[in-house]
Amino acid sequence: MEKTKKRAKIWLCIAIALMLISMIGASLVQTDFGNVTIKQLSIETDAGFMMDCDLYIPDNATEENPAPAIVTSHGNYNNKEMQDANFVELARRGFVVLTIDQPNHGNSDWIASNDSSVVAVGVYQGAIMLSRLPFVDADRIGVTGHSMGGNSCNYAIQAENANGTHYIASVLLNCADAFYTGDDGNFTNIYGDRDVAVLSAVYDEFFHYVYGEGEKPIQFAPQFMETDNAQSFLNFGADPSDEGFETREADTVYYADIEGGEDVMRVIYRPDIIHPWAHFSAKATADVIDFFTESLGAPNPIDSSNQVWQWKEAFNFVGVIGMALFVVFFATLLVYTPMFSELRAKEVVVAMPAPDKKGKLWFWGSLIISAIISTVIYLPVVSLGNRSTSVLQPESFGIALWAMCCGLLTILSMFIYYRCYGKKHGFNLRERGVTMSWKKLGKTVLLGVIVAAVAYTWVFVADYFFKTDFRLWTLAIKTFEADKIGISLWPYLWLFLVFYVASSVSVNCFNYNTIGGKRGYGNVIILALFVAFPALVLPWIQYGYYLSTDIILFWGATDRLHMYTLWLFPMVIILIGATLINRAIYKVTKNPYIAGIALGIIITLMTCTNTRIFNYLG
Repeated sequence: MEKTKKRAKIWLCIAIALMLISMIGASLVQTDFGNVTIKQLSIETDAGFMMDCDLYIPDNATEENPAPAIVTSHGNYNNKEMQDANFVELARRGFVVLTIDQPNHGNSDWIASNDSSVVAVGVYQGAIMLSRLPFVDADRIGVTGHSMGGNSCNYAIQAENANGTHYIASVLLNCADAFYTGDDGNFTNIYGDRDVAVLSAVYDEFFHYVYGEGEKPIQFAPQFMETDNAQSFLNFGADPSDEGFETREADTVYYADIEGGEDVMRVIYRPDIIHPWAHFSAKATADVIDFFTESLGAPNPIDSSNQVWQWKEAFNFVGVIGMALFVVFFATLLVYTPMFSELRAKEVVVAMPAPDKKGKLWFWGSLIISAIISTVIYLPVVSLGNRSTSVLQPESFGIALWAMCCGLLTILSMFIYYRCYGKKHGFNLRERGVTMSWKKLGKTVLLGVIVAAVAYTWVFVADYFFKTDFRLWTLAIKTFEADKIGISLWPYLWLFLVFYVASSVSVNCFNYNTIGGKRGYGNVIILALFVAFPALVLPWIQYGYYLSTDIILFWGATDRLHMYTLWLFPMVIILIGATLINRAIYKVTKNPYIAGIALGIIITLMTCTNTRIFNYLG
């Protein structure tokens, strides 16, 4: 065991080194190696709420030489850091960039409304703020937002038209629809002399539909360019039924003189991606760069194919790996301290011999049945949770409710296995770590909490010193304010704990054997894949159908069900990673609860800090 302790020290140092490399590397990329200054701001908006945002100021932006500026916005259930490809690339080209947390998202204030047109006011407030900065050219302010952020751009134009203001010169709606018609249902151009682009993902799951009777979609995003909406937009609001109407193409910039504005632009970009991939697409990022370079003029023009944001993503993911390793080896070293030494196994736990033929049937049968049931119940359970009006975060509640159901299913499976097979074949609950004394259980809980708290502290170190965090695409580990702790404690934490603790007990105490190889490596891979089975299968079904038919699979009567499938993308890494962490800690401790508790806390915080607040009505 001393060899294990020595190895844990080495790996703990590697984990810390990886997190530091992540922080430094990501910081260098997003500051363009010191040429861009980042300011983290909390601003009191004219609308009366506090908005959290980051301001990227390139060296070329001065009071003597003001630069064009752009507001970037995330979509629903996200936060400002999701715009990293855009703010990195735009800032290094000389644009001042303000990336915002919309109200009820991230660390911005809660607004007592669930109406998206009320909540999504951040882009307009951001444009107002930029117009007041001395190093910003107030005549060259652009806005862009993804999904709901695109809707927020539209609301900003409506607010400007209503208020008689004109801060915004150009608009890029990223995976969102433009306003094609007016209140009277006729085609119109509400954008006036502003340059406008629509970035329409070919396989968008939520926008660019044409609806028939009963608000049922009859055309989907793959056919968007064939619609009157797209053609009217490219013709500056003209009615496609007018004589001499010109059919226009995607990825082509069209110009016209509108309301006194010369060479006003309209363009529809068509990257061959799905809705959330716009955050992770070189083509979509190039479209953003090209549009604002053409519309506002880049002070530091760089070809749009020259992109470095991928390096930031790579460094951010190195931080995720480093944090996962830290959890394992920090917990390992803590059980060598006098306080927690009784939680350490006498020797490294090795795989149990493969069970007999009947035992193998129990092993494979329980895994297969549990995987199928957890997959089948995902959409109905998450949908049920998301209809709740008694919680602040219905999205988090839906996911946590499903996690709890999977945890209870796991507990039931273990109980049946033990009663019907394990007890008769020498399965000892205490020897395998399923049961323990109350004193030992108390120390186990304390150790799990300490591991989670210290591991998450590194995220705050990254934010405070380097203005970065740990993430990859939709998998995000970010800082939070004190209110998120209160939100996380009830009911989400307890629901997630049921799953992560039960999963760790199942993976280690009931299913750690030589099936898959004598050293247990194949065993943990098998178990990891079965734990992540719903996250691996449901997206393949949805997108396989979509790509082959050009019709998004709605699963049932509720259109939002295909959104719930998107939430499974980060779970692939989370669930597989959790299984590996569970096994690594168990081998040193013969205690399945330490990892389950630590991971339950960390995943709860990740979930509750990366979504939207609903149902807060004062």
